Amino acid sequence: MKVLVAEPLADEGIEILRVVAEVDVRLDLDREALLAAIGDYDAVIVRSATKIDKEVIERGTSLKVIGRAGIGVDNIDVDVATRQGVVVVNDPQSITLSTAEHTMALLLAMARHIPAADASTRSGKWERGKFTGVELHGKTLGILGLGHIGILVAQRASSFGMKIIARDPYVSNARASQLGIEPVGSVDDLCRRADFITIHVPGNAETKGMISGAQFALMKNGVRIINAARGGIVDEAALLKALSEGKVAAAAVDVFETEPPGRHPFFEHPSIIVTPHLGGSTEEAQAKAGAAIAEQVLLALQGEFAPYAVNIEGGAQFVEMLRPFIPLAEKLGKILTGVADAPFSAIHFEFQGTVAEQDTRILTLAGLKGLFASVVQEPVTYVNASLVAAERGIEVKETKSAMSHDYVNLISIRGETDEGSITVAGSLVGKKESERIVGVYDYTIDMPPERLMCFLRYQDRPGVIGKVGSVLGEGGINIASMQVGRENIGGEALMGLTVDDTIPPGVLEQIVEAIGARDAKFIDLA
Repeated sequence: MKVLVAEPLADEGIEILRVVAEVDVRLDLDREALLAAIGDYDAVIVRSATKIDKEVIERGTSLKVIGRAGIGVDNIDVDVATRQGVVVVNDPQSITLSTAEHTMALLLAMARHIPAADASTRSGKWERGKFTGVELHGKTLGILGLGHIGILVAQRASSFGMKIIARDPYVSNARASQLGIEPVGSVDDLCRRADFITIHVPGNAETKGMISGAQFALMKNGVRIINAARGGIVDEAALLKALSEGKVAAAAVDVFETEPPGRHPFFEHPSIIVTPHLGGSTEEAQAKAGAAIAEQVLLALQGEFAPYAVNIEGGAQFVEMLRPFIPLAEKLGKILTGVADAPFSAIHFEFQGTVAEQDTRILTLAGLKGLFASVVQEPVTYVNASLVAAERGIEVKETKSAMSHDYVNLISIRGETDEGSITVAGSLVGKKESERIVGVYDYTIDMPPERLMCFLRYQDRPGVIGKVGSVLGEGGINIASMQVGRENIGGEALMGLTVDDTIPPGVLEQIVEAIGARDAKFIDLA
């Protein structure tokens, strides 16, 4: 077996690989050289700089495994790799402790003006009064996101005597309480109460601009904020404005919307500490990452189970007849997350029909993967999905029934919350096994899952469909399909829509007002 290491990897990882494989460390490959060389290798290991795209994968005629020494796989075309039967593995765990410690380092440095005081003293000055700081003890730390890193930060900040509040809609109140953390109802609530704010959520369309001008306006005067998660979660222009106006006393930023950022305005502001994405940059984290990715690559090369396989072909073995149900289960999980208003305490998967005769664990993992994919910082795979649920105190249950009254096969996912339960259901129909969403909330509905979907609950009466169409039309949004489910004439009804463009929050609010909807949920399955 031949392994190409195309970016720096700790010696520990190289040595593990060399026990059973021929390893070439070639850090000088440009794109053309990589394309020319890749056909000779069974596996390639990269970090974030090397693009393993469609062309590279197709040139890799012997390629069986792509290893990413780190968390993100944005530089790897996972879909193409999957179609080519190439396993993609990553390492989602090694840098969590280092990132949490870096967050604490930024927290302390910001509270005590350490970088500025250091520079001043080195220049020959003695400005004790200028650099008077604040204590952490007794202050309220607001944590956005309670994944691995958020929890580690909470534990460490607690030892300084800080009061911890957190917002993570996918961690139950009971689980937060077990951790000694007070859950809050919204991002805005956290912003109102916190003296310090630290961010540990994933970087995606939902979290982009999560902290912007509206949130800064709600914050206490003199608040301090840290972003060591992903660039773009904090609106950079809004942060500069809040600092200039004195609303924010100080900030510490490890990540930027564009990296490297070039000559950034942050560099000119005296109240911002900046570091070059150092969250996972410790000797220990790099050593762990090197060893972990090497082990993953070797497992996959040897045809064994790779715990951190990102794509399903590499992540688990399953009965072939279950293959078409896997994307359906994942979409149902995404829809359940999209329509929920409260954190889940339990998730109940029910399988009916011939599908229930198989080992359905892969379908449960697919559903959990969809449920958590857009709401936790770490990547969710078919393997770590159960761990993600357990860490959030969510009980996962499965039941099976050989009989399905209306469908040959039916998958239902019910989420239990403090406010009640929510169920979504789906099936495959016809010779082409077309996907159908057949249940949302307590309503029977029949619609294909599309990327952009909207669900409205409202009181059934004449004229509602027209009003919805008018509001969307005025917003320039075309309706692709529409289905309505109801139990009684004049009772509450559910409208399911698929649309061609994103429905902005403002347009969604107009729909709610126009039809007096109980709620309106827009979901982007991508």
